Amino acid sequence: MAGHSHWAGIKHKKGKADKKRSKLFSKLSKEITVSAKLGDKDPAMNPRLRSAIQSARASNMPKENIERAIKKSSTNMSSNFENLRYEGFGPEKVAVIIETLTDNKNRTASNIRTIFQKAGGSLGTQGSASHNFNQLGVIKIQKNEITEEDIFELAIESGADECLVRNELYEIQCSADEIYNVKKKLEKKIVNFISTNIEWVPLNKVKIDKEHEENLIEFFETLEDDDDVQNIFTNLEIKFN
Repeated sequence: MAGHSHWAGIKHKKGKADKKRSKLFSKLSKEITVSAKLGDKDPAMNPRLRSAIQSARASNMPKENIERAIKKSSTNMSSNFENLRYEGFGPEKVAVIIETLTDNKNRTASNIRTIFQKAGGSLGTQGSASHNFNQLGVIKIQKNEITEEDIFELAIESGADECLVRNELYEIQCSADEIYNVKKKLEKKIVNFISTNIEWVPLNKVKIDKEHEENLIEFFETLEDDDDVQNIFTNLEIKFN
């Protein structure tokens, strides 16, 4: 779902399958419900909802789950979810940014603080870790959607800043403010997208000794298991043989 700066990207390279598929679907459903609640119920008129649905499809989420999540935005009017960001430093002082979607910020803050403390890290104030990152619009596309030559041309035409070729996908980067404008132009030739997110991309990555990797991976997995956590970004770099 994410790239080089995002914990999910590291997890993907590590080859760890999602242990709890239902938890992934739950987080995707929450984003769909909130996107539909905040805007138009028609994905064609609501870029955030459209992107949420595309991410769900890329994760093989069943169509009925997607439809149920959209419907829930009308029936569950009493729940007010907030997007909140937490920053800090995990084990080995790696910088971490956590994006949450929560209906109880006291619960979320308490849970995240506890996870950091148990791992030997420290939760900081906003800005404590984010100065190590650039916030960018990041759009990911499977390689079988378009040729390498055509994606570079399309990225330029769409107003993107960068088009990077990863092992299994293309990653298009643009300014965070322009993400949906760039995406709309890409949609003229691309049907399926892996994800469309505003991501925190590290300015510099830090490498950790092999002996400390497992401790960090356990820390990130514990964060990811929290129901309120939607995205995790880090400047950690792990190289695999």
